[in-house]
Amino acid sequence: MTELYIPHLTTAITGPLRHLEKHIIEYQIIIEKWFRKAWEQTPAPIYSSVDLRNAGFKLAPIDTNLFAAGFNNLNQDFMPLCIQAAKNTLEKRFPHCEKILLIPENHTSNIGYFENLAVIQNILIKAGYDTQIGSLLPELSQAKQIELPSGRKITLHPIIREQNYLKLASFEPCIILLNNDLSEGTPDIFNEIKQPIIPPVELGWRNRLKSQHFTHYDTIIAEFSELINIDPWLINPLFRQCGDIDFMTREGETCLTDNIELLLKNIQRKYQQYGITETPFVIVKADAGTYGMGVMTVRTPEDILSLNRKQRNKMSATKGKQNVSHVIIQEGVPSFETVGEEQAIAEPVIYLIGSHVVGGFYRVHRDKSSYESLNAPGSHFEALAFADCCANPSLRGHETPNRFYAYGVVARLAALAAAKEKQEVVK
Repeated sequence: MTELYIPHLTTAITGPLRHLEKHIIEYQIIIEKWFRKAWEQTPAPIYSSVDLRNAGFKLAPIDTNLFAAGFNNLNQDFMPLCIQAAKNTLEKRFPHCEKILLIPENHTSNIGYFENLAVIQNILIKAGYDTQIGSLLPELSQAKQIELPSGRKITLHPIIREQNYLKLASFEPCIILLNNDLSEGTPDIFNEIKQPIIPPVELGWRNRLKSQHFTHYDTIIAEFSELINIDPWLINPLFRQCGDIDFMTREGETCLTDNIELLLKNIQRKYQQYGITETPFVIVKADAGTYGMGVMTVRTPEDILSLNRKQRNKMSATKGKQNVSHVIIQEGVPSFETVGEEQAIAEPVIYLIGSHVVGGFYRVHRDKSSYESLNAPGSHFEALAFADCCANPSLRGHETPNRFYAYGVVARLAALAAAKEKQEVVK
């Protein structure tokens, strides 16, 4: 029998390799053929990151970010893989491109985010692209160099608009790479720009909805699950959506509690089907937004009715003080993975460049339970460690869990759903 080529994790996490993960590994050849055809029909996002939750009995994405930050948290041994993935992806999409303008968030004090920019710039430069960082900060009138704790340096440049092109004082890019999720809307400077902007501004969080993303994911999973002969629920979080919500005035509260009750009942049915003794819960979060804001764990509809003023304030706004008017109610997936002697709860975050899985890290929180969002103040990151970044050991013969392939499959399914979103909104 031919040995399967699977990257092998050495990160110290608890729990055996579960049946679902083994099943996915056993179908590797069929899965890879399916993905190859899928990417031919629907090219992958230029880059993305996917938050996963692994309950052992279920492995599912809970969020997909198309303006991925956090590249500085990846295992540095895998930078050659990132560089090759960037080179392959960009050469295919933009064969004549030589210069890239990277446009970041308007953070002015987030050193970790600046480290992320430095890593992205380094990846692109080593992939063969002259890359500069342009800033949307209105007060930036001249180049500003920032020295980082890692020893890296980045330089922010003021962006110049000349007719329908963006440039720097002495730099004319072929493409614009956004690392800004546009939560506060699309700045006028991007209107009618002739250079390709990737990801497209239409996919910014002011326009994009998580419920739309998971609707596309539903469709993909229906086909994929039939292909590998599994129940779609095992890799798909159930969800419902409510619009016209106002947590302060309590407008739309009935819609919210009714949908929570229905979703909890649906989850309980699946738990009974599989003999799962956990108590179902849901995550209510802003349908548009990021940075872990506007998120809460709910176990009964009454949890919504009993929110105090502080909790309502927390749920009323997301990044950039954008009001929450729509929420997604998502099946809560408990995490059975822990890290370190303290057994801190962890969830994997997987990074892709194009269709290539290039690494990831564990988001870890010592003060959160397996039922709560870990994307909160107090979390930290631990890079996924591998036995050998150039080798792919087989399924058999390892005492430690080897779940990276399963991670990568589910992350790619989420990225494919995001690619379908792009097809829908960008004509």
